[in-house]
Amino acid sequence: MFATAIIVFREVLEAALLVGIVAAATRGVPGRGPWLAAGIALGLAGAAAVALGTGRIAEMASGVGQELFNAAVLGIAVVMLGWHNLWMSAHGAALAADARGLGRAISDGRRECSVLLIVVGLAVLREGSETVLFLYGIAASEGGASLPMLTGGLGGIAAGVAVGWLLYAGLLRIPLRWFFTATGVLVLFLAAGMASQAARFLIQADVLPGLATPVWDTSALLPQTSVAGMLLHSLVGYDARPAGMQILFYVLVLVTIAIGMKRVGRAAGPAARSRGAS
Repeated sequence: MFATAIIVFREVLEAALLVGIVAAATRGVPGRGPWLAAGIALGLAGAAAVALGTGRIAEMASGVGQELFNAAVLGIAVVMLGWHNLWMSAHGAALAADARGLGRAISDGRRECSVLLIVVGLAVLREGSETVLFLYGIAASEGGASLPMLTGGLGGIAAGVAVGWLLYAGLLRIPLRWFFTATGVLVLFLAAGMASQAARFLIQADVLPGLATPVWDTSALLPQTSVAGMLLHSLVGYDARPAGMQILFYVLVLVTIAIGMKRVGRAAGPAARSRGAS
């Protein structure tokens, strides 16, 4: 539930921020409302199509080994989560600047309102498609979709839309870097946990050796079926009886993404400041 809420919140917030920035910059432009609404609707329709396509692929793959399919879904989700964090570390500030620039160009009459449909539609489609893949990854790692997962997704949507609207309305004055730094760290641990679960499926399919099974057993101290165990499993990938290969995957993904985020964030700092000044 918590992992679902975090991922959905982050994706919805990013889409809401872009829509809000463009909407604020084009405030007062005649006819901009229908174009914004159409862009959001088309983006949601595209994300729904991706969800249906992913479901069909899952049904087709059920005959070639559920463990391999789950591991593949988790692997793709890990790569996309890592890339997402790296991209936001490098381009988050520039994205906001580009959205404001587009809004000013439309407001000044240098760009057509129809551009809103394309920009907003692509933003909603991108974030919606990523959310679909990430949720499939969570469902695979937790053994299937459930009511808590649905509740977490709805909660994430509501929170993302609410925070985006409050920022658009100027009622919430919190530096966005706090949001993205906190959620970026959580997503980092989620990606490492998904990598560990992918390794577990590959071990079950006899594709990878366990290296030691288990390395430790904390099921008596903190059962994975307990409330605390399930919370830690969702947030940081806790496993009461992990194999050595799972730990190796976890550490490699955690360290690789963390180092990448630090490097691209440091490199993007001067460029973002100069872009904002211009």
